[in-house]
Amino acid sequence: MPTPSRSQQSILIDAVFYNRDKHLMEAFRDRLDQLERRQQLKHVSDIRDEALLDRLLGLGITAESLAALGMVPLVWVAWADGEVAVEERDRIVAMAQAAGIEPHNGRYPLLEHWLKRRPGPEVVAAWQDSIKQLRETMASEDFETLRREILERAGDVARASGGLLGFGEKVSPTEQAVLAELEHAFG
Repeated sequence: MPTPSRSQQSILIDAVFYNRDKHLMEAFRDRLDQLERRQQLKHVSDIRDEALLDRLLGLGITAESLAALGMVPLVWVAWADGEVAVEERDRIVAMAQAAGIEPHNGRYPLLEHWLKRRPGPEVVAAWQDSIKQLRETMASEDFETLRREILERAGDVARASGGLLGFGEKVSPTEQAVLAELEHAFG
């Protein structure tokens, strides 16, 4: 095999360093994007715990989707019986609209995903951690208002379906258990 000329060697060396530099630049840009997304999420949520912010970002929660995180308790209650009833889905979407969550291209991508596929336990754990952080940073009256509103909305979702022909107990025992866990998460 012939030995490459000096100019060919130079081109090979440049290519190696170009690819290495390109990779480093991409990693640097990704890190800056991560820091910017964390800063936006920190600003919107008032959460100061960097590890929690990173976990939320790792779950796909951004400043834009933070409002959807407020929907986690509602989705959690809706999935309590193993599936989301049409009435529960409709109630949750109506609540999202009332809360000012804007659709993207006529859809609520993250919320719709959660309504079709049960969120994993890590989503619920991230919500519980965010509530814990909010309890430490919010004024107690504001936190109590938030607690009351979320629990009322979760109860509304639990009562959206169930019973027989509209009569009887509308909240199932599994939904009751989730509502109790929600209450417990608020401390």
